[in-house]
Amino acid sequence: MILCDLKDGLAILTINRPEKANSLTEAMLTELTERLSGLSGQDCRAVILTGAGKVFSAGADLEEARAGLATSAVWDRLSRQIAAMPCLTIAALNGTLAGGAFGMALACDLRIAVPEARFFYPVMRLGFLPQPADPPRLTALVGPARAKMILMAGQKIEATEALAWGLIDRIVPGGDLMAAARDLATDCLSAAPDHQAAIKTMLDQP
Repeated sequence: MILCDLKDGLAILTINRPEKANSLTEAMLTELTERLSGLSGQDCRAVILTGAGKVFSAGADLEEARAGLATSAVWDRLSRQIAAMPCLTIAALNGTLAGGAFGMALACDLRIAVPEARFFYPVMRLGFLPQPADPPRLTALVGPARAKMILMAGQKIEATEALAWGLIDRIVPGGDLMAAARDLATDCLSAAPDHQAAIKTMLDQP
C-alpha cells in the first residue's frame, strides 16, 4: 500500500489506500519507515511524500487505532526517520491531513497543499495524546496559541488559513501539485549529496 518510485535522485513515496481515505495501518507505517531507511543508502537527493486520490491521509486506520495503533511508537519512529533524512523532504498534500498523519508532514522540510485540503488533529476529542515530536514541531511552525487551536480546541484549518499560519508553505492547484513538488526539488537534484546535507544541517541547528 506504499508505492516507491526512485529515479534520477528523486524518490516519490505514495500512500496508496484511497478507498480508505489513505488511513494508515501499522504495516503501512512500518513500510514507510523502512522505505525511507533504504533510500538513505541510495542516490536519493529529494523525497516527495504524497497520497493517492483526494485525501492525503485520514490518520490511523480506525480498527487498528482502537486496538492500540493510536498510541503506538511506530508513528514517532516514522517522523524521526523523515526528520533524519539528509536530503530535502517535501510533503505534497493532495488533500486533507488528519490525526496521526500530521507527524509525517510536520517532519518534512516543506509542505505544499491543494486548495481543498483541510487540517485537523482531534486528539482532545478522541482522548489520545499526540505523538511526542508533533507538538513541538507544530508549535515551531505556527506558534503556541495556534498549535493549541489545533490540538486542544480541535479546530479544522482551511488551506488558506494554514498558509497564513505557516503550517504549509504554498497552495497549488491539484493538477499542478506534483509538478510544483518536483520543481522545489530541482536544485537539490543537481547538487552533490554532501553539499545538500551540509546546508540542511546548518538550517536545522537551533
